[in-house]
Amino acid sequence: MTKVDIAGEVLKLTSMIRDPYFRAISYARIGYQLFLLRDNRYKKAFTKAVETVKMIEDPIVMIKTLIEIGKYLRKAKIAAAVKVFHQAFEMTKAIPNPVHDELIESIVNTLIELKMHDEALMYTSEIKDKIRKNEMLLRLLISYINTGKVRKAYSILEIIDEEPWYSIAAVELLKTHLKREEFGSAMKILQSLRSKYWINEAMKEIAIHLKNYGAPRATFEKFVDAALTMADELSFDALRNLLVGFGSSGEIDSVIKIIKKMPPAERIKTLKEISAKIIEDEELLRILMIKIGREEFIPVAKFLLTKLLEKPDKKYIKVVETIGARTGNEAILVKVVTFLAKVGEYNKALHFAHRVTDSHLRSLAFGSIAVNLLKEGDIDRAIDTALEVKDPKWGSWLLGELLVKILELAKSKEVEDDLEKRANEQKTLWEK
Repeated sequence: MTKVDIAGEVLKLTSMIRDPYFRAISYARIGYQLFLLRDNRYKKAFTKAVETVKMIEDPIVMIKTLIEIGKYLRKAKIAAAVKVFHQAFEMTKAIPNPVHDELIESIVNTLIELKMHDEALMYTSEIKDKIRKNEMLLRLLISYINTGKVRKAYSILEIIDEEPWYSIAAVELLKTHLKREEFGSAMKILQSLRSKYWINEAMKEIAIHLKNYGAPRATFEKFVDAALTMADELSFDALRNLLVGFGSSGEIDSVIKIIKKMPPAERIKTLKEISAKIIEDEELLRILMIKIGREEFIPVAKFLLTKLLEKPDKKYIKVVETIGARTGNEAILVKVVTFLAKVGEYNKALHFAHRVTDSHLRSLAFGSIAVNLLKEGDIDRAIDTALEVKDPKWGSWLLGELLVKILELAKSKEVEDDLEKRANEQKTLWEK
């Protein structure tokens, strides 16, 4: 059987499909396949599809069928597709909401899929529900952007006047300008944003692109100035997001310089966020702790050491040593000692422990080393370490705690890591 015979048989069998909806859709799909095969009978198939629609009684089903037929007509490059979509649209006028808007959405989605953007925009204006209408306008704007029609996208932005759709659309355009390195246009959009949340999202995008595309320092400074201008209104969230993004990309020196323009509380908050963001990059983390200002060092160091102690890892030894070498704050030094002891760096831990003079904190420092030695089964060295606490009360307390833990170890092969908690309880009792 020849190819032509196959096509003829298919068309004949299609006429036997009872349900007019499925018959019409099948004719349209077959018409498209015949078009691809360059078989002129594709016109006949499409004609049959349109004729069959008249046999459908349900108007909603009829509209849905016309939309499908219009899709395949357009794919087959038949101009009549526009008329079919318009016919479907005209029929929606008699349909009440919410079904009316659902059908218009279906038309618009199909037109966007077919890249018939101008027609899609025309029908979108007929959607009655504001939320649905803005959702479709946003989808149309993104489609314009994806096909390189940025001016058309701007025409959509002018129509959208409600949040969050306006800000979402504006940020999509901002990202496009950033990719094109059109920083002036990106700046204008940033300044037009109304939502605090979306300004912060825009700042994140800007920070990433400024680094990835190697933007000039002057460009970065312009965005920083814009963020500083917005800072009063936005509680510095916008600037902080920009600096966190820029700092995480390695620009520590620039970030430290800009942070000085912020109030102390904002500086600390920003530096904490940066340290959390770059925590997987131990060398960048170490550089941050070297460069950080004196006023911010202690709170940021406490924050960082607390996070590192949640899951001690040897790769952070240099970071922790840098913190310890830079401070005389004994509470920080105890955390440094505790971290080093937990990763088995006992000599380094002892070095920092000897710098602690407060009896309570000294007992915690040497106690953390002793407990970790005990966990390794080195009882003699653990006791020797505990004896480094010369204060009569705290030295006695620590040795007593350690001896109890030796028995815990003998009984269950485990040692509870609760020394700091018990020391604080003991201190509270002595202070009463």
